[in-house]
Amino acid sequence: MILADSDETGNMSVAEVEARITNKTTAIMVTHLWGTPADIDALLALANRHGLALLEDASHAHGATVHGQKVGTFGHTAAFSMNGPKPLSAGEGGFVLTDDDDVYHRVLLHGHYNKRCRNEIPATSPMHPYAVTGMGLKFRIHPLAASIALDQLGSLDDYLNGRENVARYLCNQLGELPGIAVPRTPDGVRPAWYGLPLTYVPEELGGLPVKRFHEALLAEGLKEVDQPGSICPLSRFPLFRDPAPVFPHYPHRKRVAYREGQFPVAEQIWQHTLKLPVWHREEDLPLVDRYIDGLRKVIEHHTELLG
Repeated sequence: MILADSDETGNMSVAEVEARITNKTTAIMVTHLWGTPADIDALLALANRHGLALLEDASHAHGATVHGQKVGTFGHTAAFSMNGPKPLSAGEGGFVLTDDDDVYHRVLLHGHYNKRCRNEIPATSPMHPYAVTGMGLKFRIHPLAASIALDQLGSLDDYLNGRENVARYLCNQLGELPGIAVPRTPDGVRPAWYGLPLTYVPEELGGLPVKRFHEALLAEGLKEVDQPGSICPLSRFPLFRDPAPVFPHYPHRKRVAYREGQFPVAEQIWQHTLKLPVWHREEDLPLVDRYIDGLRKVIEHHTELLG
């Protein structure tokens, strides 16, 4: 896997992706970070121009749209997860979208071996002989989780309308404050608002470190303000920096061991991101106001934190 840097939104940079395409590249995989769609039109055009598949990780972006088209329907295949706080939640589990029969059959083999594979993979398919054993794995979603997801799906548009209203309110209120920058939504884009990423701007608060700013927010009781940990540049993980212990037989010459500083935009964004949840009910607005007041209080008293 070859990684590419982000653009100023935190999503994948189209220019960075294009610069890394080689004759060995087979696909572009894009994540719609925090539920805000990446520049999907440009990525799709790039993939088509180079004859590549476009794969969407839409696990933050259930129901998000670009010019009215749902995220997850632009690429060759898309994957969604549905753990607790996702816009579409089933407690856990996930699903794949594709209009490619071969991809569909291969996905079945990863989780639904035996009966379902025997029933749904045609006898003429080269995948059919593997129907009983699949890939030797059992990754299918639990039926109860699937049932919960189907029930939640009927309310997804209402959830997204509520999230959109709360996100707009938060951005209008917080956008006037120094020290933080709110996300800007491009025309024609409707995010799913899995989270509201705020960009901390320390130079507007006398150089106050983001860690000290975050600690002050937590001290004010704003426990849901998160400084993302696991959602960070992939280049920071040992899997990409030193894959040898988990892939000891993979040829050394083919390894790509990433190091700090290779993806400066992604690093900068991650180090200065504070994420808020985006509530979706009108009765949540008093809580939203408390978070706005708490952020405003810390910002107004930031000079007291500098010492």
